[in-house]
Amino acid sequence: MSEPLLEFDDLVVEYPGRGWRAPPVRAVKGVSFDIRAGETVGLVGESGSGKTTIGRAALGLAPVSGGRILYRGEDISHPSKSRRRELTRDLQVVYQDPYSSLNPTMTIGASLVEPLTVRRTPRKQAAERVRELLDVVGLPADAARRLPREFSGGQRQRVAIARALALDPQLIVCDEPVSALDLSTQARVLELFLDIQERTGVAYLFVSHDLAVVREMSHRVAVLWHGELVEWGDGDQVTSAPEHPYTQRLLLASPVADPLLQEQRRADRLRLRDIQSEQDEQATYA
Repeated sequence: MSEPLLEFDDLVVEYPGRGWRAPPVRAVKGVSFDIRAGETVGLVGESGSGKTTIGRAALGLAPVSGGRILYRGEDISHPSKSRRRELTRDLQVVYQDPYSSLNPTMTIGASLVEPLTVRRTPRKQAAERVRELLDVVGLPADAARRLPREFSGGQRQRVAIARALALDPQLIVCDEPVSALDLSTQARVLELFLDIQERTGVAYLFVSHDLAVVREMSHRVAVLWHGELVEWGDGDQVTSAPEHPYTQRLLLASPVADPLLQEQRRADRLRLRDIQSEQDEQATYA
C-alpha cells in the first residue's frame, strides 16, 4: 500500500466566538483520515458538518488549532508564507461557483495564464500550455479570447478545472464542484474529473453533500457530522451499506422515482433521526 499523499492527523479547527468572552467555535473535532496518490476521497456531510473547513485547512485558508496536516510526510499545518506559495503548485482547488471564482473582466486565456506567469513560465510556453489545458477540458482554442459571461455554468466549471490543472498539481480539493449545475451537466463534469484523473494520476479530496455523487467518484469515503468523523472506509461499502445511522439517513435522503418507495424511505429517515437524537441526549447526560 502506498504512503499517504495528504494526511489529516487528529485535525482540530476553531474559529473565534461571536461576542465578548465567547468561547471559540470548534468546526472540526479531531478528524483523522488520509488520501493516497491518484485516489479520490469523498468527504460527505450536511451543511455545517465541517467538510468545507477541512478542505480549506488543507489549502491554508482555515486555522489549524490542533492536530496536524501532513503532505508527503511534511507537517504543513503552519507553513511559512514562502512555503505556502510553493505548496500551491501541488495543492489546488475547484470551487462550487465557477463564475465567482473567475475574474469577470479577464479573458479565459488571461485567467489560465496567470498562475503560469507567477511561476515565471516563458510566454510562448505558457500560451502552449493554455491551449493544452483547453483541449484537456474539452473547450475550443478560441475560448481563450472570450470572457466568463459568454459561457454556460458547465463550461465555466471546465475553465475552473483547467486553471486548477495549470501547474500539474498532485491533489485538487473539489469543493461541491457540481452542486450548482443541472443533472445532465453534472454528469459530464464528473466524467471529465474521472478522465483527467485517469490521464494524470491527480488525487481528489471531493467535498459534497450528495452521497450519490460521492459514490460515483470516490475510492474511499469519510462521513462528517457536526465536525466529527462518524464513518470512514471503502467507497462502495460506505455509500451502499453504511453502518452509522447518520450515513444511513444521508443515503435515504436521495430521491427515488417510486412514490411508495420514496414514502418508505422518508419514514425510515425520520425513524433514524429520532434514534440518533435519543442517543445524543443519552450521551449528553451520561
